[in-house]
Amino acid sequence: MSLNKLTIDAELEKLQCESFSYFLHEVNPANGLILDKTAVDWPCSIAATGMALASYPVAVERGFMSRAKARELTLNTLRFFWKSPQGPEPDATGYKGFYYHFLDMKTGRRAWLCELSTVDSTFLLAGMLTASIYFDGSTKQEQEIRTLADALYCRVDWQWAQNQGDTVTMGWKPESGFLPYRWEGYDEAMLLYALGLGSPTYPLPQSSYIAWVSTYEWKQFYGYDYLYSGSFFTHHLSHIWIDFRNIQDAFMREKGSDYFENSRRATYVQQQYAIHNPHNFVGYSACCWGITASDGPGPEILKINNIDRQFFNYVARGVPYGPDDGTIAPWAAITSLPFASEIVLPMIDHCIYELKLKEGNRYGFKATFNRTYSGKSAPSGWVSPWHYGINQGPIVLMIENYRTGLLWRLMQSCPYLINGLKRAGFIGGYLSTE
Repeated sequence: MSLNKLTIDAELEKLQCESFSYFLHEVNPANGLILDKTAVDWPCSIAATGMALASYPVAVERGFMSRAKARELTLNTLRFFWKSPQGPEPDATGYKGFYYHFLDMKTGRRAWLCELSTVDSTFLLAGMLTASIYFDGSTKQEQEIRTLADALYCRVDWQWAQNQGDTVTMGWKPESGFLPYRWEGYDEAMLLYALGLGSPTYPLPQSSYIAWVSTYEWKQFYGYDYLYSGSFFTHHLSHIWIDFRNIQDAFMREKGSDYFENSRRATYVQQQYAIHNPHNFVGYSACCWGITASDGPGPEILKINNIDRQFFNYVARGVPYGPDDGTIAPWAAITSLPFASEIVLPMIDHCIYELKLKEGNRYGFKATFNRTYSGKSAPSGWVSPWHYGINQGPIVLMIENYRTGLLWRLMQSCPYLINGLKRAGFIGGYLSTE
């Protein structure tokens, strides 16, 4: 081992700390809102805010911040969302218990005429519920955290979000009503359905979960049979809060698998795709992979080695069908640590020590890089100028699940989540009752 190379544990601790520092510096402490990305005059992401709430307990346990500071930020966040305007007005913060995808960092009002997002609201609520379990003390502040988190979750009208259909819609706008898209096909919405089914006030019917599962696609790539979802992040986000090891719904019982194993296989498919490298992008290898919805160097078409290469900006990249333009997202590989550490740890080392992707970056890895894109002499090629909150959160949280399982243990004490999983038909493991 090089004298300059950290031990695995020290490397992961440093990466967690650097990634978490985004939530300390890109926050409005008065309302707890977290900046979506490090660009000028950019709004808050409610999903990133939920991930920050879930990361504060990790930070306390790791010594990155004090419990008092974590409690203060958490309470300010929950108080803001409880008091913020809920209604059909186009400049509200939310409606029917859900919240707009992006909010103004100062006012907390809807930004950019964006949609009321059902799944981003889910990640926000999951962070709130994490806080309600972790802050279990008898002080007035910690009691208030539990009271507010419970009230905010119970206020959500999941049935309204179905818009009289079986599955849940992706969102709603006051100007045009519900979006035409629904959460169908395996994706990050597992957590949405689990929390929606577990609601004591406006629960989703069990038929909604059955309808969602009916849209699944079981495929085989590179010798791996698994439940397909294109962009890599969809195999991760629900797993931040739900430990799927040894619990199965009817679909996975029939397949003889579980969703944890499914994400492990999806991780290996990513690596195998990079090894095969069907489009001959620069740098793809067994230790350089991770293709997901992300930003990129485009939109632009460049002729490189007599090949016209089309580069995209933000697009839902995925394997094996694409789109793929040579852009790698380190965070998407890192969040696979619990599933396949044996191939993720070499990827982390490659990005840190060979490509030097963390050098000069305040928050660890930036969002993406592309070694095929010409005009860049650095070993990493083009590198995104941005850090994103929704990338930083999964790094912090899934490293912790790999190291200690903290988030999984906390959420196994969440009665709403457990009830939702049981109503979805999950059995086994920690869901078993004597």
